[in-house]
Amino acid sequence: MPPPGVCMSIMQERNKEDGVGSLANAGKYRNQDFQQLKQYCLDRRVRYIDQMFPPDHNSIGEGLLSPDDMGRVVWLRPAKIAQNPDFIISGFSRFDFGQGSVANCWFLASVGALTFQKHILEQVVPLEQGFKDDYCGIFHFRFWRFGRWVDVVIDDMLPTIDGRLIFVHSKTPNEFWPALMEKAYAKVCGSYADMNAGTPSEAMMDFTGGVHITFKLAETPPNLWDLLFRAAKFKSLIGCNTPQGETSVNTLEPNGLVRGHAYTVTGVLQVLQGRPVNLIRLFNPWGYGEWKGDWSDKSSMWKTVSPDDRKMYLSVEEDGEFWMTMENFCEHFSDVTICCLCPDFLDGNSEGHWTPSFHDGRWVAGTTAGGCIKFRDSFWTNPQYRVKIEGLDRDFSETQGDNNMLVSLMQKPDKRNRRLVKSVHIGINIFEFKGQRGKFPASFFNNNAPVAQTKNYLNARTVMLLCRLKPGEYLIVPSSFKPNETASFILSILSKFICISHSQLVFKSKEGRLSTLQCELGAVHQPETRAVVAMKFCTTVIVMHKSAGLIVIYC
Repeated sequence: MPPPGVCMSIMQERNKEDGVGSLANAGKYRNQDFQQLKQYCLDRRVRYIDQMFPPDHNSIGEGLLSPDDMGRVVWLRPAKIAQNPDFIISGFSRFDFGQGSVANCWFLASVGALTFQKHILEQVVPLEQGFKDDYCGIFHFRFWRFGRWVDVVIDDMLPTIDGRLIFVHSKTPNEFWPALMEKAYAKVCGSYADMNAGTPSEAMMDFTGGVHITFKLAETPPNLWDLLFRAAKFKSLIGCNTPQGETSVNTLEPNGLVRGHAYTVTGVLQVLQGRPVNLIRLFNPWGYGEWKGDWSDKSSMWKTVSPDDRKMYLSVEEDGEFWMTMENFCEHFSDVTICCLCPDFLDGNSEGHWTPSFHDGRWVAGTTAGGCIKFRDSFWTNPQYRVKIEGLDRDFSETQGDNNMLVSLMQKPDKRNRRLVKSVHIGINIFEFKGQRGKFPASFFNNNAPVAQTKNYLNARTVMLLCRLKPGEYLIVPSSFKPNETASFILSILSKFICISHSQLVFKSKEGRLSTLQCELGAVHQPETRAVVAMKFCTTVIVMHKSAGLIVIYC
């Protein structure tokens, strides 16, 4: 076992010698090898049945269907549901599907966003499968799950009642990629019932392996429309939510919006109506139910723009997609999430890239689970991460943006079934220091206030902190709110700093044993930059990042 608090993702998951867990070599979820299982079925001329996610009530899960409906469920293969089943018909589209009986609008809103990014979608949905010559009832999909890509194998037995799909269904009856993708995601969640309720950021991260930034619309940044416009330009996935309010979730309001519901942002547009008007286009994953106010499909506002704009952007159909003004969007929605591989959209500059680093860590009760900063006697025991900023990126100016660091903290699940996971409240604190070595004691935190911190500790899968730091040395401390809460986490640090000319990695164990780490350095698209170093008799992990400054991890 590694010492508590040591960030071992470098060795254990992200950067193994054979690359398992990377997108190019996804890990085998539940140790199921798609090619081997498929060949086994082809050789024996049998249809595949997934014993790890079998076609039975356990895979549907508890509380999703009434006992009467559960008794009527029949699992059928696509050929028994529709004539001439096909995997994909005429490409991917957000209009391909409609939501079923599980409240997973957060998942489907993310799928809708994914259909705009074909290069990412084809990573999640491998195209070399279908119902043709080598069909044997087996399919696979890829998701990024807590630090590694996994290849998820399923059979194509789908739950039906009276011959109709219970959950997501295609508007083209014989197209089945949405239902099969939903089944694969239900498998990694634990069951269909485990997909009940969530946020778009969760699914979007699982589709991309990227980072997300969530903006609360009650605290709307003045440049939000510009950020959304650039995010769309930089091929980000964008989702949003309506507030729950006093009415029940999924209540259709008189204005056409659904309470407590997730939507996809599918367009960002500025039109001229004598003056510029900023518009947002949204998609309801139900496939119906649209905004009825200004700039909706039947709004007279469209008569005030040029015929060319009206012809290009207005579609008067009951398809779940509609336009509204930025002001109405901020008034009626609670938050918007942008998910991206790299947050270049923040300053609109793709020349000076953000550089990521990823670290696995763990809070262990009694040793490294110190709780939040108000617990002065124990806060210092939390894992500590040093970042040295040599200088701001030369292309990063005050006029381009105020932030040069994005820190994301994701807690790992303690259970396979999503609804049974016991999350803790988590947050991030960043401190500035000068010249101090070794692990920072309690006295340091008693005498120094954070220069940046998450506003609240949240019981969420992921929290993030976006900030601007001047050149200097900083200490990042992720923590749970209460002390002695054992949990595992992934800390992601994306920084936009001036380039440093060299990289190095040193690991030395507390016990003095010889240890070896392999670390992939640099940006996501620079996998060739590697270093393996073995050292003895020390207590620190040191990583000098090309473009990312100095990171030192204390246990």
